[in-house]
Amino acid sequence: MDPASTSPVLHRKISKRLQSFFYLVQGSLLKVKVNKLTSTKTQLPYSYYSLPYCKPEKIVDSAENLGEVLRGDRIENSPYEFQMREPKMCNIVCHMTLNAKTAKEFKEKIDDEYRVNMILDNLPLVRPIQRTDQNSIVYQHGFFVGLKGQYAGSKDEKYFIHNHLTFTVKFHKDAQTESARIVGFEVKPFSVKHEYEGSWNDKVRLTTCDPHAKRTVTNNDSPQEVKDKEEVIFSYDVEFQESEVKWASRWDTYLLMADDQIHWFSIVNSLMIVLFLSGMVAMIMLRTLYRDISQYNQLETQEEAQEETGWKLVHGDVFRPPTNSDLLCVYVGTGVQFLGMTLVTMMFAVLGFLSPSNRGGLMTAMLLLWVFMGLFAGYASARLYKMFKGTEWKKIFLRTAFTFPGIIFAIFFVLNALIWGEKSSGAVPFGTMFLLVVMWFCISVPLVWFGSYIGFKKAAIEDPVKTNKIPRQIPEQAWYMNPVFSILIGGILPFGAVFIELFFILTSIWLNQFYYIFGFLFIVFVILIVTCAEITIVLCYFQLCSEDYLWWWRSYLTSGSSALYLFLYAAFYFFTKLEITKPVSGILYFGYMLIASYAFFVLTGTIGFYACFWFTRLIYSSVKID
Repeated sequence: MDPASTSPVLHRKISKRLQSFFYLVQGSLLKVKVNKLTSTKTQLPYSYYSLPYCKPEKIVDSAENLGEVLRGDRIENSPYEFQMREPKMCNIVCHMTLNAKTAKEFKEKIDDEYRVNMILDNLPLVRPIQRTDQNSIVYQHGFFVGLKGQYAGSKDEKYFIHNHLTFTVKFHKDAQTESARIVGFEVKPFSVKHEYEGSWNDKVRLTTCDPHAKRTVTNNDSPQEVKDKEEVIFSYDVEFQESEVKWASRWDTYLLMADDQIHWFSIVNSLMIVLFLSGMVAMIMLRTLYRDISQYNQLETQEEAQEETGWKLVHGDVFRPPTNSDLLCVYVGTGVQFLGMTLVTMMFAVLGFLSPSNRGGLMTAMLLLWVFMGLFAGYASARLYKMFKGTEWKKIFLRTAFTFPGIIFAIFFVLNALIWGEKSSGAVPFGTMFLLVVMWFCISVPLVWFGSYIGFKKAAIEDPVKTNKIPRQIPEQAWYMNPVFSILIGGILPFGAVFIELFFILTSIWLNQFYYIFGFLFIVFVILIVTCAEITIVLCYFQLCSEDYLWWWRSYLTSGSSALYLFLYAAFYFFTKLEITKPVSGILYFGYMLIASYAFFVLTGTIGFYACFWFTRLIYSSVKID
């Protein structure tokens, strides 16, 4: 099955079974909900009613899951209501007169290119835009609050608000009944200075938009300027279009907008790297190592008193515990926790269980899986700690449970304080913050303790060779075997395997686009695991051949250094693709990317460490050593 279409296809199958009761008959009341105002220039979401938009009689907040709250979603009811398959023209929502304060608020949001997001029947509002270079349509999420520019020969830039919305609701009609389902929700925003006869009242008729005269708003109408003491009338039209798109396939428009050719190029690029590394590993394992092991064993059987050379020479020191071994155990355990969370999340995503129709579902799943994977983190760190002859397992449990989450929580708390200072809806409320702490202390920490207890009770992992009491001196290394140089070189290829896909991920996060190509992402993730393992094995073999036995930390840092390139790429993306100007927004971007890079370091470092750990145990258990 095509990886690009794996999730949508399964999503359709699940939708057919679970959502068979969402038929709407003609005249059914449809209520539009409003979501946060978003901007790619500030990355600070705000509640819809933070601007003086028309309000219903009572504002009702929708129940939101943990992921939605962390994303800054604020879903509320709105005064936009209409009946299913009953078109309406020139519906007046409300009438207001701007003052200096409200005009300033609108102007600030127009300057920052904020978009209004709405929802109907769980479908986000999109604005269709015809591409000039191709005969195709792209969809922009939401619509801009307004625009600014020159008008009527004026040399000064003026601000204009989108106060008239033309909704298009697409529906799929059932073949047997007259009922239908909503499969699309589109909008065309207009800025129009409404005019009417006489004085304002609830039953006034607009002359700029009159359903009786069949006159609706067009782009030729005078736009509505934003300024002090300006009268603004908000209105909307709604039309219904029958569509061949079935209800179960209605998300395909959002999900399959990405260019599959670029994703396939990413896969091919990554596979070329893997094939290159696999060739090197095969050469080392099948030719060089086989020859070395045969030679060493032959020398032992003939009892030749020749001096040992190469990687066998350091057999008495290769399994000597490294300096700061406790910290290595902590980071390996945390990496196992991350690896488990990522694998299970991707499996669920590929199978279509984390559909974007369930807003915040992906983030909620990742947080819950992270918490429950604490069991494996404690087990892995305790097993490694006991192998290093450690005795205080409770100490390693505490460090595993609090080191990484504590650092992440501290950074997140500072960033959240900055968002709160900007009065943005993206600030995590105190109740949600308390819930995260409860999940950490009441679920994750006990599971880490339980895993550590089980891991430490098991027999220690035995080394395949004995370790000398006195460490041997490491000879002077060639410049290319310098630890810093080899570590930095080792991170290039794992990053190169994922950087194309990384562009799409950053675009979906920071430019408010859907990312749902989890089939491709899963393949790239598997390639990343293989690349990290192979590059670490290759460099570890060269290091041991140079009679340098300090491989423990270097194996972790070799593949983990790819996180440095990820952060540098994030900085490149910031300066070339984003238009962020506010200092707070820049701090937020680099703060969140620092968290992502730190997590990537822990993940890739652990993969490299275990690959090298397996490799060294394999080769030293294959030779006869007295």
